[in-house]
Amino acid sequence: MQWSDALGKPHTRFPGMPRIVSLVPSLTELLVDLGLGERLVGRTGFCIHPRPVVRRVPKLGGTNGFDIDKLRALQPTHVLVNIDENRREEVEALADFVPHLIVTHPLAARDNLELYRLLGGIFGREKEAEALCADFERAWAALGTLAHGRPRQRVLYLIWREPWLSVARDTYISHMLAAAGWDTLPQTSAIRYPEVDLPGLARAAEIVFLSSEPYPFRAQHLRQLTERLPGIRAALIDGEMVSWYGSRAICGLAYLRELRASLDES
Repeated sequence: MQWSDALGKPHTRFPGMPRIVSLVPSLTELLVDLGLGERLVGRTGFCIHPRPVVRRVPKLGGTNGFDIDKLRALQPTHVLVNIDENRREEVEALADFVPHLIVTHPLAARDNLELYRLLGGIFGREKEAEALCADFERAWAALGTLAHGRPRQRVLYLIWREPWLSVARDTYISHMLAAAGWDTLPQTSAIRYPEVDLPGLARAAEIVFLSSEPYPFRAQHLRQLTERLPGIRAALIDGEMVSWYGSRAICGLAYLRELRASLDES
């Protein structure tokens, strides 16, 4: 049987004991949840979950600018990358010595189902992958039931300050928020993470979200924003729960369900 990655490249079941390097934090977490923690031989410094497992795995630098010589020395059979999170030229350089490059690019929440089955199939963890799929479907249905009975709301999701950056609607983050009934601003953008007119869009939004990543927005930033723009409604949001795909998406859907219910009641 074959499974195709984000570039359409076919992959088959690996017959031996894999040596896996993950250059994507959410994929590192997913590998552990598939029961492959012991097969991880390398990660980035941003691969921080689950800590008890990943702290023993050698760090290779960041998702960009990782140490290619250290990676080569680990002799991986597989390296996992993502189109958005890793530089193309650095990934292409790995093709000279990595037998299996697995390229991922989930853009919508339900793309996680294919991702679970891709890695589960390649590494012989189909049972674990299907268990994750079932958990995802339950969380998806629960969020959908809640969102179906609520009015859709326009939201501004901020990921950076000065310059103020948001997310376009073709991003994974925007699709996750849409599942909770939240439609991101701006409505159209040729840039996936555009710089925005903060006062204009903040006043057009029913809620302004300040994400915990990549910029670490905190309570003081929330206070400063509401003082600067009186009358807007703003809230902090856990960026990992919205932007991390893989197994974290299951928790993310439950988190969004609770957040939507809480904000609607406040």
